Amino acid sequence: MTAVPMTQKQANEFIEKNHRHHGRVQGDIFRIGAQDTEGNIVGVMTVGRPVARGLQDGATVEVTRLCTTGQENACSFLYSRAARVAKELGYKRIITYTLENENGASLRASGWTMTGLAGGGTWNRPNRVREDKAPTCPKQRWERRLEAGK
Repeated sequence: MTAVPMTQKQANEFIEKNHRHHGRVQGDIFRIGAQDTEGNIVGVMTVGRPVARGLQDGATVEVTRLCTTGQENACSFLYSRAARVAKELGYKRIITYTLENENGASLRASGWTMTGLAGGGTWNRPNRVREDKAPTCPKQRWERRLEAGK
């Protein structure tokens, strides 16, 4: 497997076709594709500013989408590459969230640590009606510190 650059349009097309419960991203800082030995894109990852305002410290980025075709080791490959790129760009921490029923094996294999549960819930409010398009269950927050030597 090799890492390949992706435009946001290419990444969103792959995500819309293959992601189980999320659609396209609105914005990101960078994105990475995973290509198999035959030249097929088997996974895409987008990384952007943290969604939670309290985590937007300028030193943290968030994996906002990870989407694969199920190719073995594609998730671990992309998580490792994203951490490497974020570190090279000068970020100190990278975070992501998984559904509470996902085991996080790819994250653990890539050196990430589960740091706890994060809210979940609906974005819908009486004064700001929204349709829930993604799971509203609690999420597991994962992070990887990007200090020198890690």
